[in-house]
Amino acid sequence: MDPAAPSEVDALVEHLFRHSAGRMVSSLARRLGSARLDLAEEAVQDALVRALHTWPYGGVPREPRAWLFQVAKHRALDLLRREASLRGKLEIIEGEPGPVVNLDAADDRAVGDDELAMMFMCCHPSLPSLGRIALTLKTVGGFSVEEIAAAFLAEPAAIAQRLVRAKRQIREQDIPIEIPRSDEVAARLESVLDVLYLFFNEGYSVHGGENLVRAELCGEAIRLAGILAGNRRTDLPPVHALLALMLLQASRLPARVDEAGDLLLLSEQDRARWDQGLIAEGLRHLERASSGESIMAYHVEAAIAACHAVAPDEASTNWTYVLRLYGELLSLKPSPVVELNRAIALAMVDGPTAGIRAIESTDYYREALTRPSSTPERRFLEKQLERCTPV
Repeated sequence: MDPAAPSEVDALVEHLFRHSAGRMVSSLARRLGSARLDLAEEAVQDALVRALHTWPYGGVPREPRAWLFQVAKHRALDLLRREASLRGKLEIIEGEPGPVVNLDAADDRAVGDDELAMMFMCCHPSLPSLGRIALTLKTVGGFSVEEIAAAFLAEPAAIAQRLVRAKRQIREQDIPIEIPRSDEVAARLESVLDVLYLFFNEGYSVHGGENLVRAELCGEAIRLAGILAGNRRTDLPPVHALLALMLLQASRLPARVDEAGDLLLLSEQDRARWDQGLIAEGLRHLERASSGESIMAYHVEAAIAACHAVAPDEASTNWTYVLRLYGELLSLKPSPVVELNRAIALAMVDGPTAGIRAIESTDYYREALTRPSSTPERRFLEKQLERCTPV
């Protein structure tokens, strides 16, 4: 192996941290047990630091992910050797047959199972909602405390405390890192889907700061939903419905803001910039979601997104169908946002007067400006308020 430039190594390790740290932590922690989650995270972090120190001189290994996991595993063993009370865990790890997990090749399915098991632990219903999201982003997604804090407009210390409390609760309740049995999956799945939906939305419409979109949050939510869809125990219609919704929404990310970073309405977006590959994949998952007997809000939201995705322009949208879908969504998930969107669809079908009547009690731009919002959202609300204010 030839030595590598420090800048190249930094970029590669950053990429591996973003895309592989969560998988490595999940694999180690599942073998060590949920009580040793901190140890697994420390071992992976040490492996990444070692890569930064050695690869510029010794060269980048042929399979860097496998190298990192090997180093992380040896580091975990070193830490366990210092804890005599965990001798049984040490024997379990050292006694595992076969080579170390290779994250580049044949063991992807096993690694996916590890991540899936970690998701179910992080999203356990007994944990508080915000703790579930933070723990999933940190442990499975590989996001740093600072990144999570920035996404949710919180102080890093507050996020760190939230993580500490969640991990303490996991230890005290002895919540295992495991995929629930087939007869338990449906009951546990709702919590996992809720978490993925929340942090996809946090990336899709950031509620503070200068940027409207954090695409990396959207991408990670889609990746984790894909793991759910790819496992036989969680290959269920609600999973495909949520994945369809996220893919269809993500297809519009490149066109949601203009060059200045300002929000563009759906009617203002350049549909040629929508990602047709994501749209096609979203439609495939929406079809698979239709095999179940029950309809969830994810199904309806995905169907609405599909109506927009397949229309060549706003005028060609099947607004009558969209209006009916918003009526169904309002019965499943009533909220002012759903009422507003239904009113817009109503205006497209029956005219502006009908839409205005429908939103008189909910559409207040001045009130909206008093609520938390990103800078692009605030500029958009101010422009809309100017249009409504008589000169």
